[in-house]
Amino acid sequence: MFENIYKDKRVLITGHTGFKGSWLCTWLLDLGATVAGYSVDIPTEPSHFGALGLSSQIEHFQGDVRNKSSLDEAMNQFRPDIVFHLAAQSLVRKSYENPVLTFETNSMGTLNFLDCLRNQPSVIATILITSDKCYENVEWLWGYRENDSLGGKDPYSASKACAEIISKVYMESFFKEKGPSVATTRAGNVIGGGDWALDRIVPDCVRAWSKDEKVLIRNPSATRPWQHILEPLSGYLVLGQKLFQGNPEVKNQSFNFGPPAKVNQSVGELITGMAQYWQGAEWKFEQEVDSGKPESTLLKLNCDKALQILQWSAVLDFSETIRMTGKWYQTFYNQGSNSIAATTSRQIEEYTEKAARLNLAWTQ
Repeated sequence: MFENIYKDKRVLITGHTGFKGSWLCTWLLDLGATVAGYSVDIPTEPSHFGALGLSSQIEHFQGDVRNKSSLDEAMNQFRPDIVFHLAAQSLVRKSYENPVLTFETNSMGTLNFLDCLRNQPSVIATILITSDKCYENVEWLWGYRENDSLGGKDPYSASKACAEIISKVYMESFFKEKGPSVATTRAGNVIGGGDWALDRIVPDCVRAWSKDEKVLIRNPSATRPWQHILEPLSGYLVLGQKLFQGNPEVKNQSFNFGPPAKVNQSVGELITGMAQYWQGAEWKFEQEVDSGKPESTLLKLNCDKALQILQWSAVLDFSETIRMTGKWYQTFYNQGSNSIAATTSRQIEEYTEKAARLNLAWTQ
């Protein structure tokens, strides 16, 4: 898998304690990598990171990406071959409450990270994770391409657009002729087991339903390119493979990772699907009164570039995404955290087996 590129490699993940980071840690460990993580804290309780017991399986550095010297020290100590930069303030609504923290973490944190890379000769490949929200979203009907305008009407989206601009500057100024091969990635709304962040639809549902409470859903008609967490992670990993191998088509590039165009279901459809896996689930749809904190209602990605250059495409349809997400939470709340490591690895295995049946190149 991934041409065995990750076996025995030293891989550092910033933001490894979060939702995406903990799944990525697990997959890399399964691939035979030596993994370290750099993160300011464990962001939620419960957490996927905690349920997996990852603190005993990887080297864990506690630090803030806003602290450049701390990040530099962690990199010097671990000396990674490959780095995935995921650390972020990742919530739109929180960005309205604390825009300074959001820009400091997402924009200046990326700047600190990239500047540290200039003095890390061991690093061969670097994958920076931003967001599909980095685009200037005019809510048109077709998917955004990697060369479309960057922007953002809320602090979170703008901070990710800034991170993309900063990344491009460093690629052109410092990493064009020497240094690591770098690329950025932009993924759509991910769901899956192990997410307990505030103000996200699936976590809001499982928190309420686990207490036999009704969940209040705002903007039920809003659509998103829902995809399982493993979809963008497979994209990040194949991109890391190509960067490590020195493929000139991926160096200093950006890539979208999202579901097929037909997967653009509404919030209401997502809730109805999740409720199949929770007995007694109740919810109430309520169109949100104007709060002065707008969120986009339509956002799609065009992933032709990833298909053509990386031979990457999504594996799961919407119903499979819902099933895997619902089953994961069902297992956690019925059987407890002791079952989660096996469940997570089993879902990775199920995902890769289907990808292999589809003859996706990264499964080789």
